[in-house]
Amino acid sequence: MVTTAGVHSVLGYRRLIVPLLRSGEGLLADALVRRIVRFAWHATSVLMLVSAAAVSWPGTPKGLLAVIGAAWLATGLFNAAYTRGRHIAWPVLSAAGIFALIGGLP
Repeated sequence: MVTTAGVHSVLGYRRLIVPLLRSGEGLLADALVRRIVRFAWHATSVLMLVSAAAVSWPGTPKGLLAVIGAAWLATGLFNAAYTRGRHIAWPVLSAAGIFALIGGLP
């Protein structure tokens, strides 16, 4: 999860967000919209780190591990289906979910 957050924040930002913001077309012509997109992109990475902390925190309730794991796994599988397997993140997202689910087993 931590690696995914780092790659998302750095590589995703450089390869997706920067070119998108440079286009400056439509809504992206507005400086506030560009700032919100930039913020939301990195906020997603922060939330990945928060879920990683919750999963690795000693004594995290098994139910919370199951919810986090299911969310990561569902995100990975949806990503695979939606992009027809072409997005590089779906296996990592799915694996993170599976590992969190395994950690939540009794």
